[in-house]
Amino acid sequence: MAESTDADGRYVEPGQPYDRDTNYIEDRITRDGRDGWPVEAERYRLIAARACPWANRTIIVRRLLGLEDAISLGLPGPTHDQRSWTFDLDPGGVDPVLGIERLQQAYFTRFSDYPRGITVPAIVDVPTGAVVTNNFPQITLDFETEWSAFHRDGAPDLYPDALRSEIDEVSEIVYHDVNNGVYKAGFAGSQKAYERAFNTLFDRLDWLSERLERQRFLVGDSITEADVRLFTTLARFDAVYHGHFKCNRSKLAEMPVLWAYARDLFQTPGFGDTIDFAQSKAHYYIVHRDINPSGIVPLGPDETVWLTPHGREELGGRPFGDGTPPPPSRESEGVPKLRSA
Repeated sequence: MAESTDADGRYVEPGQPYDRDTNYIEDRITRDGRDGWPVEAERYRLIAARACPWANRTIIVRRLLGLEDAISLGLPGPTHDQRSWTFDLDPGGVDPVLGIERLQQAYFTRFSDYPRGITVPAIVDVPTGAVVTNNFPQITLDFETEWSAFHRDGAPDLYPDALRSEIDEVSEIVYHDVNNGVYKAGFAGSQKAYERAFNTLFDRLDWLSERLERQRFLVGDSITEADVRLFTTLARFDAVYHGHFKCNRSKLAEMPVLWAYARDLFQTPGFGDTIDFAQSKAHYYIVHRDINPSGIVPLGPDETVWLTPHGREELGGRPFGDGTPPPPSRESEGVPKLRSA
């Protein structure tokens, strides 16, 4: 998602803690179409930049569930200006399905005076070209529940009924202290706000390490929505948050349990094959000019370490539960091979 900036494009408000704008377009695409948006194959397009951890969630869940034929995928480039994410990776800089250069155009088609940030992920109604929703916490839950008629054979149950309350509880904690916690540290406008966010983040990472020391996944014995939500932050930790956001008590690679857990997921089909480290680094280090004025993007760290053995299979568990792994990514949606720094 595009984080909030002021009129000058700054992400840090001097003297203030970071306060994320969470007022999203709350429309939902449901089987009964109660918000005016019924579930319908090939009607909607998911716009989800690989650089963004919040958007990365939707790419992972779409792939695990096999929704590629039902919901098309548009991929903006890793950088954006104050106005919008742009489709600079596509020929001519135009999304081939929506025919637009900026995601902003889909927002303005729906709301001519849309006053908030133009964020990803967003789902766009292809026939009208209007944005439907950018409510990222709800999008993946609806993929898992409302879109079940279009799940692939063998799709895992990422949000099982019996575990929903625990998944929701863990996900809420992870959101505040980890997913958004790194931003609270990185965009802090005072030393006090930074230190508070820093300490909360690492206290929570220690808590997660203790939780995962004896169980392979966050909730139950298979991958759930909670794991997807944590993974996208961990995947960017050493490459971005450790340095760029000053989350430097320790690297992920120096936290043995979480590092093994993250590699376990990375090496699971549907997770690592959605990660583009180069795009993630380009986004943060180029876009956040008030934090990194030079716009220089670091070359490291070595990405190939993500493929080293993790040993988590010794804890048991069944990654896909009663389901099966997804097939390989489509060629058009693949990511570059890992490289050494």
